[in-house]
Amino acid sequence: MKLLETYYRINQAAGVSITIGKAGDLHIGLCEVVIRRHTLSFEKKVVLRSIGELKSHLPAKAYISLNLTGKGILQKRIAKTEEITAANFNTVLPNGNIADFYIQNFISGEHSFVSLIRKAEADQWIGQVSREGFMVLMLSLGSFPVQHILGQLNVYGEEIIFDGHVIRLNEQKEWLSYQSQETVVAPFPLRVESEAIQEQLLIAYAAAFQLVMSSRIDPVTTDVPILEAAFKELINDKKLKVYGAMILAVFLVLLLTNLIVFTQLNASNNQLTDQLSVSTQSTINTQGVEDQIKQKELLLQNLGWDEGINKSVLVDQLASLLPPELTWSGLELNPVDVASSRVQKSLLFFNRQIRITGKSDRIIPVNEYIARVNTASWVKNVQLESYTYNNELNRGQFTIIIYY
Repeated sequence: MKLLETYYRINQAAGVSITIGKAGDLHIGLCEVVIRRHTLSFEKKVVLRSIGELKSHLPAKAYISLNLTGKGILQKRIAKTEEITAANFNTVLPNGNIADFYIQNFISGEHSFVSLIRKAEADQWIGQVSREGFMVLMLSLGSFPVQHILGQLNVYGEEIIFDGHVIRLNEQKEWLSYQSQETVVAPFPLRVESEAIQEQLLIAYAAAFQLVMSSRIDPVTTDVPILEAAFKELINDKKLKVYGAMILAVFLVLLLTNLIVFTQLNASNNQLTDQLSVSTQSTINTQGVEDQIKQKELLLQNLGWDEGINKSVLVDQLASLLPPELTWSGLELNPVDVASSRVQKSLLFFNRQIRITGKSDRIIPVNEYIARVNTASWVKNVQLESYTYNNELNRGQFTIIIYY
């Protein structure tokens, strides 16, 4: 909350002190202050001869904290009273009508320093300053706003004297008494921190100070409803602008974040799309290669290819193992599968088979031949498919299937 106050508080204001002499003469002080980078500094320090001169030193619609001292202002010290009401107003002004006055109640220690000014007179001064084009936000009476700047002054005793004002404090820096004496002046040049200041401008500075620091201190002011309403409206307007700017900033941050996330997701999506395209193309290429391999395998299968086995060597070895009693009638490498070919209506073969047909007068040499062939390392199995005796030829006929 304190951080927000930096943005919606009043950072520049002018204090205008009007001292009304007994003869009706005016002494006007103008002091404008500004807060920049958490540092308060002076913009203007001028003693004026009339309210009309304000235009020469302040911009239009400047914020004004007005202070009135001197003739027409009643001040009284009473026992500490938290609030001045119709019930206790007689202790301040016997037989007075509270409705006729603006009241300022400055509490210090065990006392209340009550200041009164007739509403008609105060409204006249407020109206004069407002008609010059400025915005009056506070009205204070007497030297009591100086309470907020005591720690900044180069005054270290318990008595403060400046420009017709005499303030006496106790050891706790609480006000014991206050007197207005037009002839008294400060016994030495006054300074606010390291800044020299004319004593005629001290109250004007205090008035300006309590306006710009109003969010952190309890200003010493009168209860003027129209000024309180204007001040509250100004602060609310500043708050509204600050909150509006914050909301706009949040939306901008969200929009920027959304844009960044969308850009990243879009880039990631494009990357994934490229990867998917490459993967799809690779899958298509792989599928095409697999189809080609299957076609070539089928072609090789149809051609009876046996992975480069030298079949002439196999046939030569089979012939070398043949007993003298046997003769070959035929030898088929990967013979045709007649039954499957008829069903599939395409030429199919018995892969890795050798079909040998031959003649033998007896079965015993055939069995011997099967035993010899079975000793070859490349032979997986040997089967005697058939052995029949042909009476017309007077010889037996056999068929052997060799699996390799």
